[in-house]
Amino acid sequence: MDSKEKKQGSQPEQTAAKGKEALKSFTDSPELASRMGRIKHKIMVLSGKGGVGKSTVAANIAIALALEGKKVGLLDSDFHGPSIPTLLNLNERRPTTDGTSIVPIDFSENVKVMSIGFLLPKRDDAVIWRGPMKMGVLKQLLGDVEWGELDYLVIDFPPGTGDEPLSVAQLIPSADGAVIVTTPQDLSVSDVKKCINFCHQLHLPVLGVVENMSGLVCPNCKTIINIFKSGGGEKMALEMNVPFLGKIPIEPAIVEASDNGTPFIYHYSETEAGKSFAAAIKPLLDLPDRKTEEKNDPEKTDSESTTTTIAIPLSGGLLAEHFGHCDEFAFYTVDLEARHIIGSDTDQAPPHEPGILPQWIEEKGAHVIIAGGMGTRAQELFANKGITVTIGAPEEKPEKLIADYLEGTLKTGDNICTH
Repeated sequence: MDSKEKKQGSQPEQTAAKGKEALKSFTDSPELASRMGRIKHKIMVLSGKGGVGKSTVAANIAIALALEGKKVGLLDSDFHGPSIPTLLNLNERRPTTDGTSIVPIDFSENVKVMSIGFLLPKRDDAVIWRGPMKMGVLKQLLGDVEWGELDYLVIDFPPGTGDEPLSVAQLIPSADGAVIVTTPQDLSVSDVKKCINFCHQLHLPVLGVVENMSGLVCPNCKTIINIFKSGGGEKMALEMNVPFLGKIPIEPAIVEASDNGTPFIYHYSETEAGKSFAAAIKPLLDLPDRKTEEKNDPEKTDSESTTTTIAIPLSGGLLAEHFGHCDEFAFYTVDLEARHIIGSDTDQAPPHEPGILPQWIEEKGAHVIIAGGMGTRAQELFANKGITVTIGAPEEKPEKLIADYLEGTLKTGDNICTH
């Protein structure tokens, strides 16, 4: 590489820098700040994979909040499977414009809806767009839609942890956090763990896990039959130290309501599933107000908002099987957006005494811990200090664990510590 290339940087580096600059310019724009500043709470509904009923959960969460007297917006940002128009019988409706802004559709007095599906010429049209065009549409949905004064904006995300969910998450300033949807079986739970790690990497709080399709309610005897098992999502939430919001059983009425475009929780509030939806939103009603100015703080540098420090307990150069019995800790400073390591350091572990490690790791500036096994009491202490813990990581070299974590491919198993 000649001196000119070194000075200017490679083409991929220049492209990444331009993309980062464009993202910051959009999220810092006065127009977006003004629109989002009129919304008290922004809740993202995510899943590690498709087919878990994420959109059904998102729609019923929005309606359940409205039934509590809240003003709610529901944004469907799923490009390839926008389901909200069907779930709410809005396929034939189209948003209007007031000349400067897009006016969302009024589903009811307290619920406004906007979906990518409304922008398609025909209901069954496939979205064959490249990344830049998708990003442009996402910016338009967030920056140009006049939501007005809202208590909650519920965003139905694309499935997975790829570019599209990442783009949506990065474009929304000061989100309260994410509700993660899974089904009970191991295959779904495994993918949802990646989704939770995705949230950790973006410093996005996990508000809780919903275990959907948790048993089938027999329409005759009302007995619950666990056709997809039960409890997998609840167990996973406990292992990963995130809240559990409840189990939603399968009810034939959910299918009927979804196909008819009628809100299930409104018409079937006294069913087991209806009661479960109502219970799931209770923690969301207690969320503290957040200030959108947090993201636009001029004293916060760009590097500060995209870097974090990860602590890994080591024994013999590999991840220690038991957190409290390690020889030393490795500390990695990483850029979450660029997905690379900025710097690293190791330090001898302090004495294994109650309360010592949480305080010491906090003083070292770590915000994330990758661990093998960790007791529940230790998890609580770290949670109280705002330190995120990923449990059940394999006995690997720390560089490998960091690389997998940054790529969202870190595989985790059971927590071997039960104390």
